[in-house]
Amino acid sequence: MNAFKVVAPFEPAGDQGEAIAALVAGICSGDQFQVLQGVTGSGKTFTMAKIIEAVQMPTLVISHNKTLAAQLFREFQDFFPHNAVEYFVSYYDYYRPEAYLAARDLYIEKDAQINEEIERLRLSTTHSLMERNDVIIVASVSCIYGLVTPEVYRKMTLSIEKGQAIDTDALIRRLSDLQYERNDALVEPGTFRRLGDTLEIGPAYMEDIYRIDIEWDRVSRIRRMHKLGTFKAEQDRAVIYPAKQFVMPQDMVNAALDSIQSELLSRYEELKSAGKIIEAERLKTRVEFDIEMLREVGYCSGIENYSAPLAGRKAGDPPSTLIDYLPKKHLTFIDESHVSLPQIGAMYLGDHARKQSLIEYGFRLPSAFDNRPLRIDEFKNRLDTTIYVSATPGPTEIKESVRVVEQLIRPTGLLDPEIEIRASEGQMEDIYAEVSKRIDAGERSLILTLTKKMAEDLTEYLTGLGLRVQYIHSDVETIERVEILTQLRHGIFDILVGINLLREGIDLPEVSFIAILDADKVGFLRSLTSLIQIIGRAARNAAGKVIMYADRTSDAMKTAIAETNRRRALQIAYNEAHGITPTTIKKAVTDILTRHIEEEQESAKTEIGIMEKSFDTSVPAQKKQLIAALESEMQACAERLEFEQAATLRDEIQRLKATKE
Repeated sequence: MNAFKVVAPFEPAGDQGEAIAALVAGICSGDQFQVLQGVTGSGKTFTMAKIIEAVQMPTLVISHNKTLAAQLFREFQDFFPHNAVEYFVSYYDYYRPEAYLAARDLYIEKDAQINEEIERLRLSTTHSLMERNDVIIVASVSCIYGLVTPEVYRKMTLSIEKGQAIDTDALIRRLSDLQYERNDALVEPGTFRRLGDTLEIGPAYMEDIYRIDIEWDRVSRIRRMHKLGTFKAEQDRAVIYPAKQFVMPQDMVNAALDSIQSELLSRYEELKSAGKIIEAERLKTRVEFDIEMLREVGYCSGIENYSAPLAGRKAGDPPSTLIDYLPKKHLTFIDESHVSLPQIGAMYLGDHARKQSLIEYGFRLPSAFDNRPLRIDEFKNRLDTTIYVSATPGPTEIKESVRVVEQLIRPTGLLDPEIEIRASEGQMEDIYAEVSKRIDAGERSLILTLTKKMAEDLTEYLTGLGLRVQYIHSDVETIERVEILTQLRHGIFDILVGINLLREGIDLPEVSFIAILDADKVGFLRSLTSLIQIIGRAARNAAGKVIMYADRTSDAMKTAIAETNRRRALQIAYNEAHGITPTTIKKAVTDILTRHIEEEQESAKTEIGIMEKSFDTSVPAQKKQLIAALESEMQACAERLEFEQAATLRDEIQRLKATKE
């Protein structure tokens, strides 16, 4: 095993050293849960890296969306250039889950588009976990979804050694069993070709290829090559892992067919006895076709719905996941835990609700329930040592943890921003004056509203005053959103108006002023957590200031201001004691985002649309059920800090309530 070694041009600064020492001591003492409560810009990622270096444990870092995961992946690659840093997120560019809308008798088939590069990175993750111990995995919530067991995955390998007697035709058949495809024109990841007595294999998890020379039915040479043909290394052995993560030996598939057939007969009789003849016949037709496909080719569409019988799991047993591939002794960081933990907890319930209708109406067997993500309790039981990382940890994290370690000092000496409360009356004139000061200083401003309509109207109003303004919300496409943020940093415009500017997960050091409209409103958009997160957006600039426009001071405002002032006082004292002058971060604009792979909002919108279509709003009782369902989803979005989606749901609820029955 290569030792974990951080490569960086700087050492821990501020209170990073104290935080590292306290958390490492907790890990060495066997404490299962701890919290790293670090303010924005305090270098939490570097602290995490130094902890990994200190404890020398394989590490899983969980983030709540692909964009933040991609940023963490890049940062950990920079810190650990000599170790295996892997990226494990959902490989779907587009995903529409299978569903059945009983109210409309509408079956929606699963539709998905797989990103081949992300699929390669996922396979690289499992390959690294099989072959080495110095592994750091940056993952999304995808890590709690089912995979084949590590034992089966390791069994499904092909080992080729120099001097080994070999049957080339049998070797090709084995590659096909591992889901490799023959391509005599070009070898790419997941393919192979035969050129006379030479076999070229493109492992699905590598960008390089193996060239195997065979003479007199023996392996004479194994070379690792660049895919364009450049020689890289001579090897005595090559181990080829499967090209897909859902590959099983044919004997296991055959053994599972009897179990699937038995479950089908039982469920068929159950549906018939309940008078559901159509559902019974539908299920019989679909499952018998799948059984035939599995018997003949070892695969069928929707094979994941048979994962429990294929793996030999009992009903209700949790699936194997990426976490099971980690050694028993490992370290887990849950980044932005106030969002990530509720998201992990919500996955199981959402999946179960969707499967309920499919099973009830004869589209799937009851065992499809067991093709699922882990429940929150199952997830936590699989973890060894865990550190929750957040600027605003939730009550669950704090209650579970042995200690909460604060990291309040920024290495740059930057302070939490000044906060001021001003009356709502005359706020437009006041905002105009404040942003004008920042424009004269070459700085940028953020203005946070409560609704998309307000953001658009305010943008139009300020533009009419001759200011350069742009707005951003959930209707703005992902790539366009990134471009808008880049343009803000470049100074193409000076003011950005939005609802939730937290989930972008990026630094905007040019922003020195934030205006929070309707700061006293009670609700998720102005909760304590969101206010502290918003205030942190101005902490990257030495001139940072936040103005809350309100007619009263809410409890959330009081607590957020008190906490910010407490942190600011400690930061000022530290700077004075060490002779530090706060300096605005200078960061290249090209660093704003290196991957445009943030999870699309389209899947969420599709699910909301499906929810609405499953109710007849002309029927009062169904309309009330729809409103209740939307309110539940709104609260779930709010808990995950997906405020733009929550605001869209709120607007739809208000529209439904205002509509005459």
